[in-house]
Amino acid sequence: MSRQSDRPVDLSAAVDPVLAFRKAASVEAPVLLRTSGSAVGVVRSTYSWISSFPHVSRLAGIGPDSRVWVPGSRAASMNVFARVHASYAGAALVEAAEGVGHATHAALTPSQLGTLLDGPHPRVLTVVVAGDRLSPALSDRASAEGLVVHHYYGAAELSFVAWGPHSEGLRPFPGVEVEVRDGEVWVRSGYLCQGYDGAPGPLRRTPDGFATVGDRGVLHRDRLLVDGRPDAVTTGGATVLVADVERVLRAHARGEVIVTGAPHARLGEVLVALVTDPADRPRLVASARDSLPPAGRPRIWLHVPTLPVTGAGKLDRPAVARLAADSVQARPGAARRLT
Repeated sequence: MSRQSDRPVDLSAAVDPVLAFRKAASVEAPVLLRTSGSAVGVVRSTYSWISSFPHVSRLAGIGPDSRVWVPGSRAASMNVFARVHASYAGAALVEAAEGVGHATHAALTPSQLGTLLDGPHPRVLTVVVAGDRLSPALSDRASAEGLVVHHYYGAAELSFVAWGPHSEGLRPFPGVEVEVRDGEVWVRSGYLCQGYDGAPGPLRRTPDGFATVGDRGVLHRDRLLVDGRPDAVTTGGATVLVADVERVLRAHARGEVIVTGAPHARLGEVLVALVTDPADRPRLVASARDSLPPAGRPRIWLHVPTLPVTGAGKLDRPAVARLAADSVQARPGAARRLT
């Protein structure tokens, strides 16, 4: 990418990313997006997005009569995509001043959906939720209040990977092949990016055309369960994958449950579980005892009404870790016995 004509168009920095994308598409120039919370630049062709537009329009029911509300940052890749797709579908964009009351569709993170449900909202609204894991409980709550809910898993590098009503019901997006190799989610499709501009990121490719960003997951026939990053906690000399613990606990939780590690003088680290529904705790403690080895059972359980999120509306894992560490410091004796 040394020649000026080969430089990608930076959509994250554009005043009007939709116009910038259309101009890039007209001359077949690549575009660049910044991944959430970092300076890593992902480069992709405009066609890698355009080719997915008909599928998104059909799955979400977005067309010329639609009015799409995208309240999140214009720099976030999922929001750039939502705005560009709406333009190509002939839909109108609802701006913040108009509010969700004028929209037929909304592109939201799970955190934004929860905030929406806590206040007055339209009873006829289709939401497309991405950027983080959408729990079945939150999806069911939105559906019970009259909303039509769609959820997808993807990444700035991979674009769409899987689509469904919530994180437990994801199936491969049209045109995407999904494999899980040694616990990692690998995909092959025409929606993959070309690479990075500047600093490297987590994307890895194989000669057969598959790519991964390192997310962990499990594939049951055609249903994909995504665990996310391969975080590990070393406690008492045993290494525990956080994703494995969260998968067991989430199967029995009504609210959200997040597991992290916290420093501990004797054990090195201890597992801490944060739950948003206090009634989940006894049920999850029992499931941990029944289904997890001793090292994989959280020693401290915290109730938090809401989980901390970043400015982009995604789970703030560092903030979760700080909450856990503060709890262990405040209650040094609480981690001495196994739950």
